[in-house]
Amino acid sequence: MPHLVRSTLWLGFFGAILVAWWVMYAMSVDMDVDLIGRPGEMGARMAAMDPRMPMYMPMANFGPLFAMWAIMMAAMMLPTLVPTLRSYEDLMVSANGTRAGWLGVLAGYSIVWVAFAALITGVQLALLFGGVIDMLGISKTTTFAGALLIAVGLFQFTRAKEICHGVCHSPMTYFLGHWRTGFAGGLRMGLGLGAFCVGCCWGFMALGFVGGVMSLLWMGLATLFMVIEKLPQIGHVVTKPMGVLLTLAGLAVLAWPFVNGG
Repeated sequence: MPHLVRSTLWLGFFGAILVAWWVMYAMSVDMDVDLIGRPGEMGARMAAMDPRMPMYMPMANFGPLFAMWAIMMAAMMLPTLVPTLRSYEDLMVSANGTRAGWLGVLAGYSIVWVAFAALITGVQLALLFGGVIDMLGISKTTTFAGALLIAVGLFQFTRAKEICHGVCHSPMTYFLGHWRTGFAGGLRMGLGLGAFCVGCCWGFMALGFVGGVMSLLWMGLATLFMVIEKLPQIGHVVTKPMGVLLTLAGLAVLAWPFVNGG
């Protein structure tokens, strides 16, 4: 029976990830955004629209936009939680953990990322109505795109990134220092882990404003890198090289108008 419960929970977990990705794919197709974030014919018309026009535009309203970000959080961040949930399972025998506690960790982690989805929804609406990004969440200027790439790249070298990544990279250490039993205990630990994870990965979410928040290519690459960052064997060696790449990419984006104009 314990094995059946474990298998059922893991199947449900991965099923939720697959559903989230399917929904994001369907939304991307519906909004006519290609794999590198460029709008197709319908998307281009939507991107060109003035968000102040007296008509209903889902991506200019908090509710639909928040739902999109919440589903995106599930698609992108749940895969990164696998090492953490496996670490909790390793402690289930030696530290009287339970499946209820496992679910609590998952719930707490999800709550934090849903809260972040609400925050970044507000940021996107502010950027949209401020004329910085278009209706599809794509930067209108190379200045903003380049500056954002550089900011996220430099963040990879900060002490805050080091601390947050240390917790995400070694969840076992966090569990041993903050161990609580039962669902409530798992929820509390999940909230803490989620907070550190937001601190570690917020920049890769913000980079959606460079290539388009509905770009499946951006979502896939960001998810892949965040998963790699959390792998025990290699996670600690990829953080700073990625910072270098992002910073160089930002400088290239800023320089492109001058090079192209010349």
